[in-house]
Amino acid sequence: MEIKEKISNLINDNEVCLFMKGTPDSPQCGFSMAVSNVLKHLKVNFKGINVLEDEKLRQGIKEFSDWPTIPQLYVRKEFIGGCDIVKEMFEKGELKKLFEDKKII
Repeated sequence: MEIKEKISNLINDNEVCLFMKGTPDSPQCGFSMAVSNVLKHLKVNFKGINVLEDEKLRQGIKEFSDWPTIPQLYVRKEFIGGCDIVKEMFEKGELKKLFEDKKII
């Protein structure tokens, strides 16, 4: 399967999808841990995708989103952003509102 197709399927099959280094229970970088913790704090059920397990996936997600860093958060097929954007949205209350508007929480 082409890596782009695999990424599309993951995003399409999961309402909230976080491409991260490590897993939600064992993040392997501080930025991934921060985004994972924000989602847990908001009690959002999300799918964590460990990009460290597959180098093609790790490079592919950067090309797919045209975004150079990981983690990357997708909500209902929409790319939200990386750690700084997610944290800023959380602090302003925008992230909670996004999840409420999309009937996720």
